[in-house]
Amino acid sequence: MYKFGILGCGMIANIHADAVKELENATLCGAADHSPAAAERFAEKHGCHAYASYAEMLADGEIDAVCICTPSGFHAENAIAALEAGKHVVLEKPMALSTADADRIIETCDRTGKLLTVISQLRFAKDIQWVKRLIADGSFGRISLCGLHMKYYRAKEYYSSSPWKGTLKFDGGGALMNQGIHGIDLLEYLVGPIKAACGKIATLCHDIEVEDTAVATVEFESGALGLIEGSTCAYPGFERRIEIHGDEGYVILRETLIEKLMIGGREVSVESLGGKAGTASDPTALGCHNHRMQMENLLAAIEGREKLLVDCREGKKAIRVIESIYHSSAEA
Repeated sequence: MYKFGILGCGMIANIHADAVKELENATLCGAADHSPAAAERFAEKHGCHAYASYAEMLADGEIDAVCICTPSGFHAENAIAALEAGKHVVLEKPMALSTADADRIIETCDRTGKLLTVISQLRFAKDIQWVKRLIADGSFGRISLCGLHMKYYRAKEYYSSSPWKGTLKFDGGGALMNQGIHGIDLLEYLVGPIKAACGKIATLCHDIEVEDTAVATVEFESGALGLIEGSTCAYPGFERRIEIHGDEGYVILRETLIEKLMIGGREVSVESLGGKAGTASDPTALGCHNHRMQMENLLAAIEGREKLLVDCREGKKAIRVIESIYHSSAEA
């Protein structure tokens, strides 16, 4: 029975706790937070122990794995500390705020031999897996054009609810690094490696340090071209759409659901195989099913039964793309 601890007791930690409790071969032992009172409240809610500090959790030899749910700016140092303490890690997105810090995590994983999975739970949705197979099989012909549209809305109360939200130091970025990283991860996961990315970011509607509006173009290693749109001020908020076009068909995904599909020049009527509620205007509208599937993969990988599907090198990919967009915007 694998024993989990959770660091950071905010909203997303509840998703991790629910996912761990659904695992047949794991149990939630405890939680820690910079606020001992928050850890106590969380522990009471989920029926586990409240550690006085992160150091105390890491010193507990009973803990096998740690879910890191702290603000993004702490992810790298928290992950490295857990790996150094001999724990496996489930790390919330983004894994770090720069590719340099992502590389530090990768080096620590390699040196300690411990496994780390970066939360990219949308990859595990059934429709996403189906589209992945269709693209691999060449069902759409040669992919030429892709679009990722993330027109979200966050009210000013979202940013004022936590002092770290919307800051460069702790959020690292906005519409792309925070809200948009899952979409960018999915786009590259489905279509293939992104060779180059450039774009423009701006802060137009919110009093924050990071971008609330972004546009970018990308070039895939396959030669296909793509467009990325990201926003947190597109009222009232729209569900993420991914459009992938080839010379023999196309697919349109709404969140993780296939909305339209054409194969070999014929439209296909598709009964959805999965999906989840959208978070276009409500970041709390998120279930734990795909988190659980990703954690199951981690435990299977620890036992050598499966390959770890979203390791630290996979987690770095979206950061590299976003970092390229930020750099190109600053140089424009």
